[in-house]
Amino acid sequence: MTGPLRRLWREYLRLYRNVTYVRMTVIGILVGALTGVASIVFFWGIEYLSHLVQVQWAGYDLPAPAGESMFHGLQGDGVFRPWIIPLACLAVGLFTGWLVERFLPDSIHGMTDGTDAMIKAFHHNKGVIKPRGPIIRGFTSILTIAAGGSAGREGPISQIGAGIGSWLAGKLGLSVKERRILMLTGTAGGLGAVFRAPLGGALTAIEVIYKEDFESEAIVPAVISSVVAYSIFTMAFGTEPMFGIPEFSFSNIMELPFYVVLSLACTVSGWLYVRTFVYMKYSVFEKLRVRVGIMWTMAAGGLLMGLFGMLYPKVLSGGYGWLEQAILGELTVTTMIVVVLAKTLATSITLGSGMSGGMFAPALFVGGMTGGAVGFTAHKFYPDIVTQPGGYVMVGMAAFFAGVAHAPIGPLVMVCELTQGYGLLAPLMLASAVCLVVNRKASLYENQLENKFESPAHITDATINILEKLHVADFYQRGRVTILEESITLKALTDIIAGTNEFHFPVKNQEGSITGILSLNDVRNLLYEESLFELVVVGELARAPVTLEEGDDLYTALLKFVEADLGQIPVVREDNPDEILGLINRTDVFLAYTEHLKKLQAEE
Repeated sequence: MTGPLRRLWREYLRLYRNVTYVRMTVIGILVGALTGVASIVFFWGIEYLSHLVQVQWAGYDLPAPAGESMFHGLQGDGVFRPWIIPLACLAVGLFTGWLVERFLPDSIHGMTDGTDAMIKAFHHNKGVIKPRGPIIRGFTSILTIAAGGSAGREGPISQIGAGIGSWLAGKLGLSVKERRILMLTGTAGGLGAVFRAPLGGALTAIEVIYKEDFESEAIVPAVISSVVAYSIFTMAFGTEPMFGIPEFSFSNIMELPFYVVLSLACTVSGWLYVRTFVYMKYSVFEKLRVRVGIMWTMAAGGLLMGLFGMLYPKVLSGGYGWLEQAILGELTVTTMIVVVLAKTLATSITLGSGMSGGMFAPALFVGGMTGGAVGFTAHKFYPDIVTQPGGYVMVGMAAFFAGVAHAPIGPLVMVCELTQGYGLLAPLMLASAVCLVVNRKASLYENQLENKFESPAHITDATINILEKLHVADFYQRGRVTILEESITLKALTDIIAGTNEFHFPVKNQEGSITGILSLNDVRNLLYEESLFELVVVGELARAPVTLEEGDDLYTALLKFVEADLGQIPVVREDNPDEILGLINRTDVFLAYTEHLKKLQAEE
């Protein structure tokens, strides 16, 4: 290696080790490559098995969007066997239930789908996703969608991508913060690939974890990963967009009121979508699960979904082919309205029972059909104003998802990428904003938090900066403190407790040194055991000593409160650690934080 190249290599290594953006960008390329390959396998598996089960075996002739019709020309033997669908869904439900009950019993509690599992891991599990989760859920999602279950591929690929990021972070020995960033990086790669919308996928990944915020530190690696995964994916399946539709544009300001009506309609259907899912999951299948177990509950859900799909095939799988027909005006308004209700119920049955799949695609489906119903109805009565009703389907997709997932920017950009233009940008922005505001109380993802301040992932960011500036000396309660000696008996302790309102007592030995802290909660159950009154002494009941000094900051105090699980901690003199000056309460720390935060907000 020549001198200039050696210097360049050394500079790169220095930046890689010391600059997080550089390190995350480099690793983001690798995450994108792995996610791109995983997306190819996942997508091909769904398309091949869906055609095998639904077309060749069952004999259905279901539409496929123009960009995803690789197996569409291959027909079956012409024999119609609709009973294959409920049989396949039942078998998949049984198999999925057996796998989940044995290997992932906690994956059905408190999570909507794979995207929600990723969100939960980001906030609460330090970015750790065990490989078995994405592998099992990814495989069973392929089977669920192929059998006809009303679910999408975006949720599972989000979990698979996040799992790849988490696994790679563990192999490279990265920090918890970097592991969380790589989770979002993998999610972005998966969404960007399967949607063939790299920018929209990246933005959706970083904003879907919050209701009113986004993970800004993950933008660069997420975009890099999404572009790499998209490039690898399109090498296998081409760059043709998902939908073969005409170019839409917005040019008449008189259309805006109709887009507001679309927003309100999406708000209603979004509320119905979320409430139906919650009801089916917790009021129906959760009660059934308690009685018969996970496996048989999923089997019941699979059978119900299969029977429903056999009777009304438009609810089978993701339904993007029907969306394309709606955009092209090949479905009636009545059909669109019926499909909204049917797809909502079918998705609630499939995913509410615990079967694998994502809520993303069904949400886009319901939103698109809602928008189409409004657009084509308006076109019928006002053809001179609403000249492109198919565009309302696209706007409805983005607006609906913005309302129920609180992610306005990513889906908006994604729709622009799907239409290969920004002609609908103005109505997309308007409709998404209205849905976001009006439907703010409905949330598709159970683990989504309001903002960074509520996330454990940013607890240090939100707390240290404020609490490090505040000190114990300004907030603790000075004055007399009840101090116990180690030799005090339990009987004498009951008399002391009866004469004070305190709940925590410093304990000293005969030499006057602090040897522990006695919490009233620790002795509450012994206070009425008269047989122990003369046998047990305070020294045996006390916890390890915990103290603070006046010069300590409140962040140090907060850590000690958390570690010791105490409500009060004695404050001692700096030059004499056995002289107690007073007590500081845990609530004092929280009040100080709240008051200082309000002061900062007022100054802003």
